[in-house]
Amino acid sequence: MKLGSYCKDNLYKIFLIIICYIINLLIFLAFKIDKQVIISTTFIYISCFLLIFFIPYFRKKSFYTNLINNISLLDKSYLVLETLSRPEFYEGELLYQALYEINKSMTENVRLIKDNSEEFKDYIEMWIHEVKIPLSSLILMSNNHKDKFDKQTKLQLKRLEDYVEQILYYVRSETAEKDYLIKEVNLSKVIKNVGLNNINYLLENKIDYIVENSNYKVLTDAKWLEFILGQIINNSIKYKRNIKNSYIKISVEDYLDKTILIIEDNGIGIKKSDLKQVFDKSFTGENGRNTNKSTGMGLFIAKNMCTKLGHKIEINSIYNEYTKVSITFAKNKYYDVLK
Repeated sequence: MKLGSYCKDNLYKIFLIIICYIINLLIFLAFKIDKQVIISTTFIYISCFLLIFFIPYFRKKSFYTNLINNISLLDKSYLVLETLSRPEFYEGELLYQALYEINKSMTENVRLIKDNSEEFKDYIEMWIHEVKIPLSSLILMSNNHKDKFDKQTKLQLKRLEDYVEQILYYVRSETAEKDYLIKEVNLSKVIKNVGLNNINYLLENKIDYIVENSNYKVLTDAKWLEFILGQIINNSIKYKRNIKNSYIKISVEDYLDKTILIIEDNGIGIKKSDLKQVFDKSFTGENGRNTNKSTGMGLFIAKNMCTKLGHKIEINSIYNEYTKVSITFAKNKYYDVLK
């Protein structure tokens, strides 16, 4: 709260005081009041004015300064009321009460929105599980009655299952901490499961699935890591180049403080201008616009889940040469001592 702004806001009071003083001085002069009385009265008048004018300023300054400073320091400005002492002046009391009512109303609305969102998520998750039952039956039928289901039908059913699975993981990703369990996981087993799950895609697109030096253990959730790795593999398949010897190569680098899972392909790559946005929600980039196959959700969910699991995911790429995705797992010494 600046003194200049306070004075400017109270200019009308200053003018009224000056006018009253001038009228009072004219009366004194008209009645020929002694000069010493006029000087003494003027001194008392000015002193009273200064006290009346500036005491409220200093009372308000502390409250408003704290209010402004606390708002600038808080990540969640709506919590500012919790940091303030109740003011001792009437205007501050009105503001404090108004902030309380606003905060109360906002909290109630946020709770209502959150409850509605949770109900919607529960419904979507339930719907997905219901859809997966007939879908799984169709896939089972396609495997048991190969003469009635051609290869393309099977692949489309698998793609449909993958998209349903992606929706399920996206819905769960908002409350993923309730769904994952961190424990020691063998990377070779996860890599093998993802390869088997995508074997039809790999064969259809004639892509070699190369695994090197993968027998390492990391702290993660196996189910979520399989999903993350599956999204990366699907992107590699989706954006392959029309060349011979297409491959997806998976390897592991192990260090004292971390383990890095590397997934590299020789597909069409990613343009430099798109690299910074590949993890953004619904971002498809030039590759997505050209192929019309991308939803822009796979890497977004993968990044979100890596962050919640405590892993770091990065992408490097040179257009028309390669794309390399690395997932870094930190080594937990505390866990090593306790296990």
